[in-house]
Amino acid sequence: MAGRIKSEDVELVKERSSIEDVVREHVTLRRSGSNLVGLCPFHDEKTPSFSVNPAQGFYHCFGCGKGGDVISFVQEVDHLSFAEAVERLAGKAGVELHYEDGVRPREESIGRRTRLLEAHRVAAEFYASLLPGMPEARTARDYLRGREFDGAIAEQFGLGYAPTDGHALANLLRDKGFSRDELLAAGLINRGGYDVFQGRLLWPIHDITGDTVGFGARRIFDADPRPAKYLNTSETAIYKKQRVLYGLDLAKKSIADDRKAVIVEGYTDVMAAHLSGVTQAVATCGTAFGVEHIKLLRRLLRDERGGDPAKVIFTFDGDAAGQKAALRAYDEDQRWASQSYVAVAADGQDPCELRMSGGAEAVRELVEGATPMFEFVVQTTLARFDLDSVSGRVAATRAIAPIVADIRDGFSRDELIREVSRRIGVGIDDFAQAVRRAPRGGIAAAAKQERDNHADAAESPGAAPAYEPPNLRDPVVRAEHMLLQCAIQFPGVMPTQQLDQIDPAELTAPAHRAVFEAIRTVGIDTGRSQSAWVSAVNEAVPQVVRPLVAQLAVEPLPTKLDSQGRPDWHYVRSLVVRVREVALRRRIAQVMSALRRTEDPEEARGISAQLTTLQRTLADLLASLE
Repeated sequence: MAGRIKSEDVELVKERSSIEDVVREHVTLRRSGSNLVGLCPFHDEKTPSFSVNPAQGFYHCFGCGKGGDVISFVQEVDHLSFAEAVERLAGKAGVELHYEDGVRPREESIGRRTRLLEAHRVAAEFYASLLPGMPEARTARDYLRGREFDGAIAEQFGLGYAPTDGHALANLLRDKGFSRDELLAAGLINRGGYDVFQGRLLWPIHDITGDTVGFGARRIFDADPRPAKYLNTSETAIYKKQRVLYGLDLAKKSIADDRKAVIVEGYTDVMAAHLSGVTQAVATCGTAFGVEHIKLLRRLLRDERGGDPAKVIFTFDGDAAGQKAALRAYDEDQRWASQSYVAVAADGQDPCELRMSGGAEAVRELVEGATPMFEFVVQTTLARFDLDSVSGRVAATRAIAPIVADIRDGFSRDELIREVSRRIGVGIDDFAQAVRRAPRGGIAAAAKQERDNHADAAESPGAAPAYEPPNLRDPVVRAEHMLLQCAIQFPGVMPTQQLDQIDPAELTAPAHRAVFEAIRTVGIDTGRSQSAWVSAVNEAVPQVVRPLVAQLAVEPLPTKLDSQGRPDWHYVRSLVVRVREVALRRRIAQVMSALRRTEDPEEARGISAQLTTLQRTLADLLASLE
């Protein structure tokens, strides 16, 4: 067929293209017998099932089933046609291709991806040629010099300048045969035909193989009509911001060799880190660090369960936005087998500023002195609460328990339980119990638990907590309310042994929790007079909850009383069982959710055992009513 690449050339491309080298651009491989293994680039996995046989020139994934030769790998990983993949490999291997009947396919029939990459290559060279000497680029050069980046450094990272002439790049690319549709598809011009980037300092954004797929552009002129400090290429067929990390093409070898990745926040931070010897630094491109970025790095880090963990270090600004970014990163921490760390300079400087003020050594020290991620999150979370108040300590416990519960390593979790309980000012056993009850899910679970419990610990010191009347239309809250009525009005009929098995924190309504905690504190003493008993409970609750105590003391019970004016024992017993049942069912749901999420067989066995114990306890509780 005319235009088809000759078969002998295809075979030559295969012969000269090392499948090991090509795969290593995307996956870190380790030797396993005669094969090389790593994490599959085509599906997410915790343990390596992707295998490469360099001698045979083939790969296969035992997880997803995909396999083939070096050409099919490039087709699959870069979403190319067969001809595009052969042409890309031929270009790298220095193989001249020949076509049937001597006819190469017309330009318009060459794959769209290849054309878009070529347009970006030309654009990057054009922009880079203007930065060193173009008079109007002086402001861009001054900006770089102000951050201690000279011309040699700008050239090293391929920086460029987009002129204010809105047609300069468009005219160049049209002269080279690119159509308007291609330039639109590449994100290099807008629908009006003007260059997307005008009067801006540019960073070329490369994919993992080193091809330019987009640009990041910084505002440098006050007169720039677009107020955004940074503009990035819009999403295109070759540029997906969730799947690209700036600097990854430069950092991938160090990341693979050291099994360490450093996540910084901006283009200049990547430059400063690399120039300071932190050659594992990468940054996102105008978006938050997310799941796809994790997948990308896991394959390079050889982020596998078991063995020595890899290391991922996040650098954030010391401001509120930086802390929020760290908390977002922590919520994805379970996706890594690696150990996560946070590096924040004492004065809040980013790596670029740190290099300017303290030199390369200061940047290296920042990274080397990184704090474990969970420790940083604990510090940040506890800082929100007034730990001098009882309510603040209670709320801090509820907020931090799910975070501690999420720590994978049991020894680290036990150590942190001791340390955090001391810092909050609560007993170790009490905090350990809160951790055991806590739902898995990290920051998101902690936030949900705070909302569910109507935690009011974010109050300023000395401020009175808000009183929220219990919602008695909720049957669970109604059962709690009736149980407290019985306890306040008829303490002599309360089964104290059963009451001791109810944790006040498990009551749904915050006001009910406060009353029940007071009852537990005072202790049921049938030797007191009724008025003395109610007064003691009233004194033990916060001021704002005292109206509820009065209500509970006088409100009629919705049940018949016996001849001595007391509720039937079975009625009281059923309320105790109902409150305990709700707490158990809630805990069972949490444990079942954790069991569904885990992929670790050993962890699943432990959770299953815990689930069995809870279910047996619930069954025994319900049977006690029969």
